[in-house]
Amino acid sequence: MKLVTFNVNGIRAADKRGFRDWLDATAPDVLALQEVRAKPHDVPEGVYGDYEVAYDSGLLAGRNGVALVSKTPATDVRIGLENDEEFANDGRYIEADYLVDGTAITVASLYLPKGAVPQDSPEAKAKFERKMRFCDALAAHITSSVARAKTAGREYTVLGDYNIARTPQDLYNNHSKKPLDGYLPEEREWLTSALDLGVVDVVRSLHPEGQGPYSWWSWRGASWTNNWGWRIDYHLTTPNLAARAVHADTDRPQSYETRVSDHAPVVVVYE
Repeated sequence: MKLVTFNVNGIRAADKRGFRDWLDATAPDVLALQEVRAKPHDVPEGVYGDYEVAYDSGLLAGRNGVALVSKTPATDVRIGLENDEEFANDGRYIEADYLVDGTAITVASLYLPKGAVPQDSPEAKAKFERKMRFCDALAAHITSSVARAKTAGREYTVLGDYNIARTPQDLYNNHSKKPLDGYLPEEREWLTSALDLGVVDVVRSLHPEGQGPYSWWSWRGASWTNNWGWRIDYHLTTPNLAARAVHADTDRPQSYETRVSDHAPVVVVYE
């Protein structure tokens, strides 16, 4: 079973850069997309081939948008976080139930808000606080979802762009003396605490030592060439399924010119 998360940074732009060829070559069972940035009627025809698609574009024109692309149709689809109204129309969370090769699983696609360094300005402080409110709502949702999946005999995994590098292993400039959005103590503490909610960081569990594998690089060529990246795209998965993971890595393109997005797909294969 192959599960993939991919922030495409706009599906129309990604399509022009080779998304269809990548999808055909990768052939995931379920693909979680973030930043689709298009209403369903604006998505290029045929971009997903014969795959089934569950989609929440949100109401913000040209922003956000999450989707689940699968070989088999979902048996149920749910949009948004439980008991949350502030982010309900943002297009940031969708989950669906699947039966994949005998495994009953709920797969979620997440696009967590990008924050800001709160000391920079009142606007930045408000943006940071909004991100942390979303994190609190997500933690409550994960807690409920893990319990619900256990009761139903299902696995649960939240794939997506968390916009947080959790540890010094997860970004190249971890010794920076200035505060970094996405590497603030409060953000890192929250993501660490999320791992106590009944989920495992699958990629890190299979790569316990060393830097990376990074999943995002600036479009600036030097960042790509020198591998100055961040690991901000995760698979957080219930332990029984996480224990079945046999491969977890980023699908880093062979060259700068073949990049589909500023993110690389993060691929996990399970027995």
